[in-house]
Amino acid sequence: MTTTSHGAEVAAAIESGRTALGIELGSTRIKACLVDAQSPDIVLATGSHAWENTFQDRLWTYPLDDVWSGLQAAYADLVRDVDERYGVRPTTYGAIGVSAMMHGYLAFDESGELLVPFRTWRNTNTGRAAAELSELLEVNIPLRWSIAHLYQAALDEEPHVDRVRFFTTLAGYVHERLTGRKVLGVGDASGLFPIDSATGTYDADLISRFDAHAGERLAAPVIELLPEVLLAGGDAGALTEEGAALLDPRGELTAGIPLCPPEGDAGTGMVATHAVAPRTGNVSAGTSIFAMVVLERPLTEIHHELDLVTTPAGHAVAMVHCNNGASELAAWAGMFGRFAQASGNPLEPDALYDLLFREALTGAPDAGGLVAYNYLAGEPITGLEEGRPLFVRTPDSAFTLANAIRAQLYGVFGTLSLGMRVLAEEGVALDQLYAHGGMFRTAGVAQRFLAAAVGAPVAVSRTASEGGAWGIAVLAAYLAEAKDLSLDEYLDQRVFAGVSVDVVEPDPADLAGYTTYLERYEAGLAAERAAAESL
Repeated sequence: MTTTSHGAEVAAAIESGRTALGIELGSTRIKACLVDAQSPDIVLATGSHAWENTFQDRLWTYPLDDVWSGLQAAYADLVRDVDERYGVRPTTYGAIGVSAMMHGYLAFDESGELLVPFRTWRNTNTGRAAAELSELLEVNIPLRWSIAHLYQAALDEEPHVDRVRFFTTLAGYVHERLTGRKVLGVGDASGLFPIDSATGTYDADLISRFDAHAGERLAAPVIELLPEVLLAGGDAGALTEEGAALLDPRGELTAGIPLCPPEGDAGTGMVATHAVAPRTGNVSAGTSIFAMVVLERPLTEIHHELDLVTTPAGHAVAMVHCNNGASELAAWAGMFGRFAQASGNPLEPDALYDLLFREALTGAPDAGGLVAYNYLAGEPITGLEEGRPLFVRTPDSAFTLANAIRAQLYGVFGTLSLGMRVLAEEGVALDQLYAHGGMFRTAGVAQRFLAAAVGAPVAVSRTASEGGAWGIAVLAAYLAEAKDLSLDEYLDQRVFAGVSVDVVEPDPADLAGYTTYLERYEAGLAAERAAAESL
């Protein structure tokens, strides 16, 4: 991916709408990314807005007012960036795409009113529903999946359930408000209800099983409550006058712009890392961390550590999703940043991370006996309903800055390693894993440690730090090419043909050290569980 210089040609392309706009609502930032529709590897401008979830009534949520104020702020920031770079203000685009964090629960009545506050993927209160549905459907239904949230609400006899007429994800909700269409990209839909990759939509047999089991707990058959499923490149509607005003209250944005199917952050991460073909996979690291591996064949068993989802084109994917990612690492970095500031030597965030990460390279391969748990929230893979960040060492451990930061970096990947081990035991082949997210901006550190954590080569491209906002912009640009090229062909020929990739093989010393670290990590989960119960 490249960034253009200023120029009349770029300004003309923006004014004529020869562009694609991607917007992604992540866990901590809402990002907007503008690309040249004919050369999607060229980023023309970006915008962003910081936001944060809140813990209310023991549930993680974002107010919907924050969704729209955040979207408007991110979009305005992008327009400002365009204006400053090229001296024009965009009024139209060739296509727009919306992406957001997957799963969770947004339920609406027949008039479109939200029935309960948005319940995010981070909530772990759906244990009974997930277990019951996993046994019934013979498919792993994770705690965060939307169908688990709906069915748990029914089991709990929540009064709003009788009024549910539609439920969707955050991306589906935003898309519906912008276009009037209740649709969802297949990758995001696979976190609502299991998908049949052969048909590209909800599994009809499992729909029938669910309805027979749910009986009268719901007001209607579940298929009537779900959004329509679309494959990448499908017709997902166009921006309405009302939608344009929601995104751009200044009134400069015109209606009629086509939108691609809304997708989840997992799908856009796969696109952003060129990992949509069998034997490829990617790791996305942010507030959560997850790996997506495109399957060549079905898995032989049900595993609670693995979700079965799809690529935006509908191909089956095994997903290892960990609720906790780099947030605890960021908290440690923030503490050291404040120390630098208090000492009179302030550091910009990128410089701070670079300093700490490179210090970690000098640490012991096993982090000197230190162990870090990044559990701010519950972690289904290890069976914890609530999290407590924990840093543990023995009296004889080597407590140094290098080892402390290395332990925190290893801790980001700890739970992921446990899930990836299950995939390896299933015999799933993986030629290469692509990584993206801000923690990979410092070259050769997190990438190197991740290679040790998964025991496979890890690739990072120039797109690594842009992530899902760029990925959904690429999916928006794909609308114009979908009739002629498959998504994989489009990425090969139009997007990644000239993109350089840096590949790191697992280092033998790191492999041995990380193996020792992971043994301590597994043994210490009893301490993490006790902390969650006691504190």
